[in-house]
Amino acid sequence: MSDAEMFFAVRPVKSVASDRITTIDPGATLRAAAASLADDDVSLLVVGTRDAVQGVVSERDIVRAVADDVDLDTALVASIESDHLLWATVDSTIADVAAEMMENYIRHILLRDETGALYGIVSMRDLLVELLD
Repeated sequence: MSDAEMFFAVRPVKSVASDRITTIDPGATLRAAAASLADDDVSLLVVGTRDAVQGVVSERDIVRAVADDVDLDTALVASIESDHLLWATVDSTIADVAAEMMENYIRHILLRDETGALYGIVSMRDLLVELLD
């Protein structure tokens, strides 16, 4: 095992997680969701609240809606949110989280703290930046 592989195999993912979480109400329009993504410079919105996560909406979800000619001013976040959420714990290793993301073809994973509460989000970009640093 290389030094880099060993490093990622033992390093906890919380060291690269972002605690910048933008939430959105499921009753918000897709245009509001797109604006939140742009205004907050994030690629994933948590639907609901930090204490009650109902789902997520990603940039890709918005792009699909646009491609499907969905009316962004009337369609609601609830209509496109993903409620099949994958979670990791803050003590999971970077390698384990990266493998989970690859296996499930996802670009973000939510992190829970020791109490089960939403701690943060890890994106593929976060992992790539860590790898290249």
